[in-house]
Amino acid sequence: MTKEQITLEELRGIDDLTIMHYAIPIIIVSVLIEWGVGIYKKRDYYHKKDFMAALTIGGVNTLLSGAIKVWLFAVAMVVYNLVPWSVPRVWWGFILCFIAVDFCRYWAHRISHEQRFWWATHVTHHSSQKMNFSVSFRTGWTQHIKFVFFLPVPFIGLDPFTFFICHQLAVLYQFFVHTELVKKLPAPIEYIMVTPSHHRVHHGSNPKYIDKNYGSTFIVWDRLFGTFQPEEERPVYGLTKPLTSFNPLYLVFHEWVDIWRDLKHARSGKEMFQILFKPPGAIVTDYQRRNQEQALALETREEEKPERLLKQPSNILEAT
Repeated sequence: MTKEQITLEELRGIDDLTIMHYAIPIIIVSVLIEWGVGIYKKRDYYHKKDFMAALTIGGVNTLLSGAIKVWLFAVAMVVYNLVPWSVPRVWWGFILCFIAVDFCRYWAHRISHEQRFWWATHVTHHSSQKMNFSVSFRTGWTQHIKFVFFLPVPFIGLDPFTFFICHQLAVLYQFFVHTELVKKLPAPIEYIMVTPSHHRVHHGSNPKYIDKNYGSTFIVWDRLFGTFQPEEERPVYGLTKPLTSFNPLYLVFHEWVDIWRDLKHARSGKEMFQILFKPPGAIVTDYQRRNQEQALALETREEEKPERLLKQPSNILEAT
C-alpha cells in the first residue's frame, strides 16, 4: 500500500490541534496558588523582578513558537513524506510517539549541557536562583533550532500531527515539575517519571547535582544512561556564576555574546570548533586563559582583603 503524503496545506491544520491555550487558565491558577502558599508559609518562592523577566521571556517565546510552528513541523513533514514507512494513527501509535519524543528530549537536553553552542540556547532556563512554576517560562528564544534533535520522530514514520500533539503534552508536563510545593512522590512514580524532586536536582548548582536528571517526562533515561541523581540536600538554584541582571535581553543573549567574543580571538578553525562544541567553561584560547587568570587573581585579592584589614592595626593603637 502506498503511503499517503501530507501536503503543506494540510499541515496548516496543525493550528486546530493546539491544546496549550486550554492549559493557560490552569497555569495561571497554579502560579497564583504557589505564590499565595509562599506568602502564607513565609517562603520566598518568587522574586518580583525575576518573575517579570520570566514572564517577558515566556511571552516572546510564545509568540515566536506560534509564528514558526507550521514551518518547523513542515521540516518533519518532509522527512515523514520521504520515508516509505508509516505508523498508523492509533492509540499505540500515540504511545510510541510520546516515548520517542521524550527520548529525543533527553538527548537534546543533555547535549545542551555538554556543548557550548547548544548551551547558549538553554542557559536562560537555568538563570533563575528560584524554583517555581514561572521558571518553566524561561526558555531561550533560540531554542527552536534544537528541533533538529527531533527529526528521528518523523523518520520512524510518525506523522507531524501526532508528533505535534505529543510534543505539546511533553511541554505541558514539564511545567508542573518546576516547583518546591511538591516533595517526593510515591517510590514507583519517582522511579519511572520525572518528578519535582528530580527536576529540582537538575536546576541545582551544587557540585553533585550539576549535569544530572535530563529527563523530561521519564526519568528512566537518566537511570539507563548514568545521569541520575536523587535529591538529597536542598539544591542551590541557578548558575555556578550567578547572573546579576534581570534584563530579558541579557538573560537570553549573554552566552551568545560571550561565544562571539571568544570566536573573534580564535586563531584557527580547530579553536573555533572547540569554542562551539566543547563543554561550557572549557578553556580553548589564550584570550580565555588570560581572562580566567585575571578573574582568579581578582577573586583572590577580594578574599584576602578582609584578612589584611584584620591584621592591620588601628590608628588609635598605633598612636599609643
